[in-house]
Amino acid sequence: MVKYADAVFHALADPTRRLIVERLAEGPATVSELARPLPMSLPAVVRHLRILQDSGLVRSSKTGRVRTCRLDRDVFDDAASWFGAQRRHWETRLDRLGEFLDSSDDE
Repeated sequence: MVKYADAVFHALADPTRRLIVERLAEGPATVSELARPLPMSLPAVVRHLRILQDSGLVRSSKTGRVRTCRLDRDVFDDAASWFGAQRRHWETRLDRLGEFLDSSDDE
């Protein structure tokens, strides 16, 4: 299971944080670059980034006065694996339900 599943899903539940993640999917960006297109203050963006960092989705590094953020793709891979396992589980259950319903039609 995803190491920090609750934190990851909480982080991705917010549309602003999803926009930040979509931007970071294009490559690393500074906090200022991430904040520029968003209709909120820089401190508000920093709070969103903190939630993303706490979830493990985003990592940042500081050089001088510039903080650069990037995605941690391993966390996304873990989440994708979890979703894949859930999908396989439910597809199997639905297949068995379909087989049961088909067999009950024959009776």
